Formats: sequence, C-alpha cells, structure tokens
Amino acid sequence: MPVVSERVRALHARMTLEEKLAQIVGYWLDQGGNVVAPMQGEMAAASEGVSLADITAHGLGHYTRVYGTRPVDAVERAAWLWAEQRRLKRETRLGIPALVHEEVLTGLAAWRAATFPTPLAWGASFDPDLVAEVGAAIGGSMRELGIHQGLAPVLDVVRDPRWGRVDECIGEDPYLVGTVGTAFVRGLQGAGVHATLKHFLGYSGSRAGRNHAPVSAGMREVLDVFLPPFEMAVVDGGVRSVMNSYAEIDGVPVASSPGLLTGVLRERLGFTGVFVSDYFAVAFLEVMHRVAAGRGDAAAQALVAGIDVELPGGDAYLEPLAEKVRTGELDEAYVDRAVLRALAQKEELGLLDPNAFEDEPPTVVDLDTPHHQDLARRLATESVVLLANDGVLPLDRWTVAPRRVAVVGPNADRAEALQGCYSFANHVLAHHPDHELGFAIPTVREALEQVLGEVSASTGAAPVELLVAEGCTVEGDDTSGFADAVAAAAAADVAVVVVGDQAGLFGRGTVGEGNDVDSLELPGVQRALVEAVVGSGTPVVMVLLTGRPYAIGWALEGEGPRPAAVLQAFFPGEGGGLAVADLVIGRANPSGRLPVSLPRSGGAQPYSYLHPVLGGPSDVTSTDPTPLRPFGFGLAYTTFAYDGLVVDEQAGTDGAFDAAVTVTNTGEVDGVDVVQLYGHDVVASVTRPVVQLLGYARVALAAGESRRVTFRVPATRLAFSDRRLVKVVEPGDVEVWVGSHAGATTPAADMRDMTGGAISNEKQAEKREIPGTATARALVRLTGAVHEVTTSDERLVRATVTSA
Repeated sequence: MPVVSERVRALHARMTLEEKLAQIVGYWLDQGGNVVAPMQGEMAAASEGVSLADITAHGLGHYTRVYGTRPVDAVERAAWLWAEQRRLKRETRLGIPALVHEEVLTGLAAWRAATFPTPLAWGASFDPDLVAEVGAAIGGSMRELGIHQGLAPVLDVVRDPRWGRVDECIGEDPYLVGTVGTAFVRGLQGAGVHATLKHFLGYSGSRAGRNHAPVSAGMREVLDVFLPPFEMAVVDGGVRSVMNSYAEIDGVPVASSPGLLTGVLRERLGFTGVFVSDYFAVAFLEVMHRVAAGRGDAAAQALVAGIDVELPGGDAYLEPLAEKVRTGELDEAYVDRAVLRALAQKEELGLLDPNAFEDEPPTVVDLDTPHHQDLARRLATESVVLLANDGVLPLDRWTVAPRRVAVVGPNADRAEALQGCYSFANHVLAHHPDHELGFAIPTVREALEQVLGEVSASTGAAPVELLVAEGCTVEGDDTSGFADAVAAAAAADVAVVVVGDQAGLFGRGTVGEGNDVDSLELPGVQRALVEAVVGSGTPVVMVLLTGRPYAIGWALEGEGPRPAAVLQAFFPGEGGGLAVADLVIGRANPSGRLPVSLPRSGGAQPYSYLHPVLGGPSDVTSTDPTPLRPFGFGLAYTTFAYDGLVVDEQAGTDGAFDAAVTVTNTGEVDGVDVVQLYGHDVVASVTRPVVQLLGYARVALAAGESRRVTFRVPATRLAFSDRRLVKVVEPGDVEVWVGSHAGATTPAADMRDMTGGAISNEKQAEKREIPGTATARALVRLTGAVHEVTTSDERLVRATVTSA
C-alpha cells in the first residue's frame, strides 16, 4: 500500500465503498455537445436532470474542465467553483473538496487566457529555461482560479509526422523531449499545482501514424526511445501525475498493463503520484480494444494495472467496479490503493486543509497579462526556424527599403492559424463561432503592419503599403483567388506568403488529434499558390504555420523558381505573428532549430534520425529516407564556426567526460547559436544510432565574438538496453563531435566498399549538400566493466559557457 500520512489513513478508514469510488472518478460539467475527446458523444453518461447534489452525494474526486469546456467568464466561474467546493465540504459526509483539472498544453485552455506556442515550438527553441518560465506562468493562472492539475506536458517522442498529434509533441529526440518537458513540469509545479505526463507509453509509435493504431515497437525501443523522457520528468522533475496512452503495444493495451503502469513506472522509476486515465480509456478496453467483457471487467483490469483515477467521469469506476468488489471478483485492496493515492494528492494540494476554499474567489482576473504576452512572444521568436535564405531576409538589410509588401496566403490573416490543437480557440471555440477570442493575437498581416509602421515612424520613412490577398483556403481545391494573389505580388517589392495548417480535432482541420494524413504535401492547393506567386518574379518569403513538418523539397531544392526564403513556425501562439514580423524585418535573428527531421516524402515514413546504419540510405535498398533537412537544422542572419574541440580521452562506464569547443559568430550581426554535441557508439552488443544528440546549449554571441562551451557528459548518455533488456553502459570507443545539426559529418554506409563491389545499387541515393558545419570527430574510450544503470545515476549533460 502507498505510504501516506496519518490524516489520510484515518480519513480512508472512515470511508464506505461508495465514498471510496467517488474519490477516484471525475465529473464533466457543461459538455454541451462539444466534441473535444475521442468518442465523447458515444461515451457520455446520461446525467441530464440529475442534480449535482445527487451526483456528488458520496463526494467527488475530480471536476473535469470547469473552465475549459465552453467559454465562461473566469470571475463568474470562480465564484461558482468556490461556492461548489464549500457545498461539497458542507453537504457530503466526509467534506472533501474536488480536485479540478484542465488542459494546459498551450496555456490554460480557458476563454481569454494566453495562448503560448505549441510544444513542437518548445522543442524548436532548445530553451528549457524559457519553457520553465512559461510553465510557471500557466501554473500561476491555474492556482488563481482554483485549478489543481494540468494535463500536460506531452512526452511522446515523434516517430512519424503523419500522426495528427505531432504538434502536441516536443520532438523526435528523447533527450530533447525529456529536458524541455521536465523544465515545463518544474515551472508548472513550482506554482503549487500538479503536472500530468502524457501519454505513458509508446502512443506516438502507432502504425502508419494513425491515431490509436497498434504499436509494434519492441521492448528495447519502448525502453530506450519512449521511456527516457518520462524517467527524467519523474526522477528529475518530481512530477505528481501521469496519464496513460490509448495505444496497445504488441497486442496489450497500455491501460491494462501492470508491467508498464506498475512494474516500469512505479517499481523501476519510483513514481509515487497518481495515475489518471486518458478520457474514456478505461471503457475503451471494452469497446475499442475488446479485451474486457463489460465495463466492470474493464474497470478491474485498469485498476489492477495501476490506473488510480478514471477520467473524465465514472463510467466504469462507479457502479460497474462496485459490483466487481461486492461479488468478490475484485479485491477491495486495489480500490484502497488508488483511494490512498488520490487522497494523498489532495492533501499535498491543500484540499484536506480546513481552510480550503474558505478564502474569497478572485474578483478581477487577467489571464493574459503583459508578462504572459512577453513570454509568448519571446518563445515564439526563439522557435521559428529559418530553412532557406538567398539574402532576401532580413528586409532591413535591403539597400533600398521595400515600399510595397504583399501579404498573401490562407494563414496570413487568421488568428486560428497561429494556435495549436489544444488551444482554447481551436479546441473549444470552434464550437462557439459567435464568441470572440477574447485576447490580443495579431495575425501575421496585422503584425507586419504594426512592426513596419513602428520602423517607419522611428526612421521618418514613408509608410510601407501592404497588399493583401488570401489566394486560397487551407483545404479545398478552389484556385479562383490565385489571380489576386499573383497580382498583389507582382505589384510589390517582396511577397510574404503564409501557408500551412488549421489545427482541430477528429476531421475538423488538417492537423491535431484524429487528423492523421497519408501524404505530407501541404494541404489543399497551397503548394500551387506558392508556385504561382513565385512565378510573378517578385522575391517570395514563404512562412509555414504548421503543426507538423511537411515535404517541401520543391521549395528548398526544386529545379524551377522557388521561394527566396523559407521560415518554419510550429503554431507559435499569440506572439507568433509579431515574432514572424520581427524576424522578417530584422528586429530579431532566427535561432530556432528543427526538433524533428524535415521529411522528403510521406512514403519515407516512419523515419528517425536515431537510426542504425541500415535505417538510412545504402546500396541494399533503392529508397532514400534521408530527410530534406536534418534534426537540429536552422539558419540565421549570421554564421557560426566551431573549433578547438577537446574531449577527455577516457572515462569510466560509471563516470563522465568533458567535451569543450569554441564557437564563434563569424558574421556581422549578433546572434544565438544552438551548440549541439553529438556522439556515436562505434561497436555495441546491439545496433546503435549512427548519430545521437548528447547535449546542447543556447549561446548568445555578438558579431565576431567567441565563447568556450564545455559539456560535462555522464556516460549514461550512451546507455541502452542490452540483449537482456537491462540498461547498461558498455566499455568501448565513442566518437564525439559538435555539429550544427544531426547531418553534419554523419557518414553514410557504402556497401560497395564493404562487399568488394558485390552489392552495388544502380539507384543509389544522390548525395546532397546541406548547409552546416561540424568539428572533426574525437574519440573517447569508456573503460571498466559493463555498468548497469539505475535511476540514481546522473543522466543530464551540464553545459558551462565561458570566455574563449
């Protein structure tokens, strides 16, 4: 049984079975027909006409999305919530308030609350410290409104960009996901609320990128790719809640797997918090996976496996589970285990204190303060990735400043295009089209108008004229607007073409939960629009506002005319329009790096840069999975160089080594480089990636400035699950280098050399030159016996930046 306080144990001892079960379920207010969860309509419990007093007669574990199901005034809803919590204390026998949870993936998902960049943008920033600040701001808003638990971050490692939920993820590298995600956890929980890790485990590995599809990953991939971010957030971040994956792994639904939920998470990683079900996941054991013969069976399987609390309601954990206990088919000890954890969480959050909710609710609430706005703009700016630039950017470098700027494209003047799937606008307000957004979120067009106006005012120059045309919609095949877009571009000095996605759920939109694709071409006729505008002869800056990376080889490497510059922004939030404007004009210098590989085609998926030799191009296959741009890629308005790499010659398998490099800004403007340290295990007992990110550091450099970056690398960064599935560090040689992206200096397999010409493919992949630089590889020898890794081993790389 969980170790709990005497207060919790005494409270638990007083409970009836009905009161226990009430503490491990939620109740969803105000659903009102909004579809914001899978099969929500089919799974909704009939409670119409039943009073809250009756529903909560035995108490209640969670109130589900009090602020985030429909647009409600925060002050009015807070007043209701405080009164409702006092009623629970007064009218239920045990007097326990309900825990309130909300979605917080891109900010608090409530009306008029700040919308931050989507997590894929967090990854692109490579800035855990700033992400922690964002988490703290979100946590502060939650605490002000009486919200206790936020359903974020998503720690799923991207394996296939065709999956609709890619924009909710941080990246394709487990270490990047773990460090950035753990920073968010620390920031959020530092405000006195709890974070919830999603989705344990393997969810993003679904076949062909289809939502809820089976996962065919072997246990080594599960342990070495999907698990590390959760380990970091549990062990280093102290997270207090975890949510299950909807997926099945090798035929076993995660929601019914004691081996994963209890064996791996609790016994191996030492997690002591509360495990909650993803919405309707318990019932899905019956209706989707069909491993349970009824709700009671589903409830018993989930509870035994380790799901403590059923969300969003009590469809399975109330009467169906009670019947299993009463008939003796389920030991009540499993209920007790979950209830003790749930009560301990409420105690930790202050809900068992006599003065809980005895203060007054807030009477003035600002969920989008200047501080929120500043954070949103800073993170958006750091996350935008410059993919190509022939010199057209920034505009402030032009000898003669442009007088006319065309702003075209379906995403040029839409606030929704800046926001992710779990933003309140795209998640909830889409069902309430008559409601305003309720906060300032300048579109790219509005931001360019504002920033260009500010520049003109400061220099005394004549105002810049904007020529605006939509051209086409995000989806559909209507090209009737092309002529206006081309005419606007032809009349301008430069054209900014803004294309990409519309986030939404379950077929509403082009990306987001349930919006999986089989092609990675831009939706609709957007590619044709860009090509038509390029054909005008005016220099084109293509801005991508997307939730996934798309196959845009035609824009980066096409044989014909192509955009002069390409900027990738992963749903950059309320400050995204201003960030794009600042970068286009030159008030900011791009510093984002790709957190996912930029795919060459949908048919080359799934792909990860963390592949062994035979996972890349070679003479034994005529297909080429090499991405257009590799993980970690990103240009700037300046250039950076690396030299003087010094690496310890050896380190123990249970120790650490130092790697130091000098990075220099070799350009004429200030900038920020993301210094990336890579490694390769030369020989191991199982196949290893040809390249692996070991550590990274954002380094600000003035023009011409050099800085010395020293990485302290624990040998556990080279750990993997051996043939026994034991996590180990093996002795042997490791290559280490610093590169501007994962593709810098990575050698490709050459079967002709290895086989003496016996294997030679006539369709061998074409060698492509991708901009980037790297040091030569240095060799580190790991010495000693094979070291079996535990959670007490150091797993974080520490970077120190000093004067060169």
